[in-house]
Amino acid sequence: MKLRPLNKRLRPIDFPVSDFAELQIRLGHSFRDEALLRLALTHPSVAHEASAALSHNQRLEFLGDSVLGLVLSRALFEKFPAADEGGLTKSRAKLVNAGSLATHARNLGLGAHLILSRGEENTGGRERASALADAFEALLGAIFLDGGFDAAREFILREFAADFEALAEGTDFQNPKGELQELLQARSPHAPEYEFISASGPDHDRVFECAVRHEGAELARGGGKSKKAAESAAALAALEKLRAEKSVQI
Repeated sequence: MKLRPLNKRLRPIDFPVSDFAELQIRLGHSFRDEALLRLALTHPSVAHEASAALSHNQRLEFLGDSVLGLVLSRALFEKFPAADEGGLTKSRAKLVNAGSLATHARNLGLGAHLILSRGEENTGGRERASALADAFEALLGAIFLDGGFDAAREFILREFAADFEALAEGTDFQNPKGELQELLQARSPHAPEYEFISASGPDHDRVFECAVRHEGAELARGGGKSKKAAESAAALAALEKLRAEKSVQI
């Protein structure tokens, strides 16, 4: 397929949005061009609902996906010199799955800043795992364009520090529920409990969201194409959170 440049410039979104100052503090990156951050948070639904050529975050998502893959590939290559190609590939896939990226987006509070259509807003778009994962990748693309590769690399390595620690400690990403249960029962007789939160999307492309709780407190949420996958994503998010808290305490 031959790619052709657009003759008509995409119109910017003029929806009112929240102040980005607090978000940029959490990101650890101050945008020189705040329009890039705004674009990264603009869901494609605004263009679909308006039936107009409005700009949204899918192009930035494409760019961010490539930047993320490169940075994580190099980091895995350097941090795990004994791992073969297959092991490195599997580890990278675990780090960049939609559930993991949605968790990073939630931890940054991206949902509250998403620019959505009314329809997407009314159907829970701010908490939808797919929308959050896409926005996170678009955000990486925006940081890359605004601050260059070094800025994007620093942000990614900071965000995924706990994930690398879990890999180094031998965390079983294939069975995060079992790993979480073992971790929690070392300190409490109670096992974690999983709660179905919601299901969204068309019948052929459903996205489920589940929460994991322990002793009445919610630890994390996760999304996936099945309830089982959503529970696993929630367990992985809880593991990342607990290990990060342990690192801070140390």
